[in-house]
Amino acid sequence: MDNMWHSISLLVGGLGLFLLGMGMMTDGLKLAAGPALHNILSQATRTRWHALGSGALITAMVQSSTAVGVAAIGFVNAGLLGLAPAVWVVFGANVGTTMTSWIVALVGLKFSVETLALPLVGLGALMRLTGDHQRRGAIGTALAGFGLLFMGIGLLQQAFVGLGDQISLPQGTDALSVLAQLGIGLLMTVLMQSSSAAMTITLAAAQSGLIGPQGAAAVVIGANIGSAVTTALAGIGATPNARRTAAAHVLFNLLTGVVALMLLPWLIAALSAVREALELPPDPATTLALFHTIFNLLGVLLMWPLADHLTRWLLQRFRAREEDEAQPRFLDNNVLAVPTLALDALGSEVTRFGQLCVRMARAALGGATAAELATDQAVMTQLDAAVEAFVERMGRSTLTARGSERLAELLRIQRYYETCASQALAAAPLQLPSTADAALMEHHQAFVAATQALLSAHDEPTPAGTALDPQAMEARYQALKAAVLAAAASGLLPLADMETLLGRYSALRRAVQQALKARTRLHAQTAP
Repeated sequence: MDNMWHSISLLVGGLGLFLLGMGMMTDGLKLAAGPALHNILSQATRTRWHALGSGALITAMVQSSTAVGVAAIGFVNAGLLGLAPAVWVVFGANVGTTMTSWIVALVGLKFSVETLALPLVGLGALMRLTGDHQRRGAIGTALAGFGLLFMGIGLLQQAFVGLGDQISLPQGTDALSVLAQLGIGLLMTVLMQSSSAAMTITLAAAQSGLIGPQGAAAVVIGANIGSAVTTALAGIGATPNARRTAAAHVLFNLLTGVVALMLLPWLIAALSAVREALELPPDPATTLALFHTIFNLLGVLLMWPLADHLTRWLLQRFRAREEDEAQPRFLDNNVLAVPTLALDALGSEVTRFGQLCVRMARAALGGATAAELATDQAVMTQLDAAVEAFVERMGRSTLTARGSERLAELLRIQRYYETCASQALAAAPLQLPSTADAALMEHHQAFVAATQALLSAHDEPTPAGTALDPQAMEARYQALKAAVLAAAASGLLPLADMETLLGRYSALRRAVQQALKARTRLHAQTAP
C-alpha cells in the first residue's frame, strides 16, 4: 500500500511539474517568438500549403496549438487573414502538436533528469533574473519550463514503473475496451485542459508496459477528441470569427478521430513498417509518437477536398452577433494569451469605434437631432465599457516596453474618439433658424462642406502617418462665427439662437479636430 501511495504521489507531482513546465515554456516561447509569429502568419494567405506549413511551424516553435489558434483568430479579426487560410493554419497547428510527442519520446524518456533537466532549470532561472522584460528573460523562462517539463516526465516514468504491478489499464481490442480507452484520453484532456499532458502520460504508460500499442493509440484518439471539447468551450461567447475557427478545429478533430478509430487495427499494423523505413527506435513511445503524427496527417488528407465547402458553411454561421453594433467585433478573450495579438485586436476595435464616432459627427452635420443620435451614443457607451474591460483583463505586466507604449497610444486614441462622439451629440441638430439671412446661410454651407470633406476623408486609406489639413475648415469656422455674431448684432438673429449656434458649431469643430488627431495617431501606429 505504501508503495502504491508513493507511486500515486509521484504521478501527481510529475503531472504538476509537467503542466507547470509546459505553461512556462509556452509563455516564454510566445514572448520570444512574437515578431516571428507575426511575420510567418502574415505570409500564410498565399496558398493552402503556406497556411498549413505556417500553422505547423509556429506550433512547433511555441509548443502550443492553442496559441496558434488564437493568433489565427486575431489575424482574421484584424482583417489580415481570411477565414480559409486561418482554417488551414489551425489544421497545420494540429500537425505541429506532434512535436511534443517526439520531444517526449526521443528526449524526455531517454535522458536522466540530472543530465538534462536540472541544468536547464538553473540556466533558465539565471537568464530570467538577469533579463526581466527582455527577450533574454523570455528565453530563460522557456528553458526553465523545458527543464521542469523533463523533471515531470522523469517522475511520471518512476510512477508508472511503481504502478505496473498495482493497476491494470484496459488492454483489449473489443468495442467496450476501445471505448474505455477513448474515454480515458478524452477525460484526461478535459480535466487537465491539455492534450499534451494527456499524450505525455500515455507515452510514459506505454513505455512502462502498462498499456499496449493499440490501446495507447485509442487513448491518443480520445485525447484529440478531448481537445475539441476544450476548443468548443473556448469558442463560447467569443467573436464570430473565433467561433468559426473553433468550429473548424472541432470538426477536424472529430472527423479525424472517427476515421482513425475505424482504421485503427490497420494503422497499428502499418506502423512497424513505417518505423523501420524511417530507422526509428523500436520502443513503444516512439511508435506512439509516429502514430500521433500519421493520425494528424490523415486528418489533413481528409479535410483537403472538404475545406472549401467547410469555409463556405462556416461563413454562413455565427452571424447574429455581428448585426449588433454594440457588441465588440474584435475583442476576444482568447487573444489575451498573446499580448501582441491582444493589442492588434484592441487597435481594430478602436478603429471601428472611431468610424462610428465619425458617423455620429456626419449625422449631426446633416441635421440629425440629439434624440436621433441617442442610439449611436448608447452603442458608443457599451463599446467604451467593453474596451475598458478588455484592457483590464490584459496581462499588462507581461507587456514589453514597446507594447506598453502602444497600449498607452491606443488608449489616447480611444479618448479622442470618445470626445468626438460626445461633441457630435452636443452639436446636434446643426440647423439655422428660419430668420437667418442669405449671407449667414452661405457661410453655414461653406463650413458644412469643409467639415464634410474632412469627415469623408477620415476613413479613406492613405499612407501611414498622413495628416489631414483642417485649415480650410478652421477658416470657414472663423468666418461663420463672425457672420453669426454680426447677424445677432444687427438684430437678424436672437441672442439665444446666437448662443445655441455658436455652441453647436464649436462642438462640431472640436469633434472633427479630435477625430483627425485620433486618425493621424492611428495611422502612425501602422507606419513601418
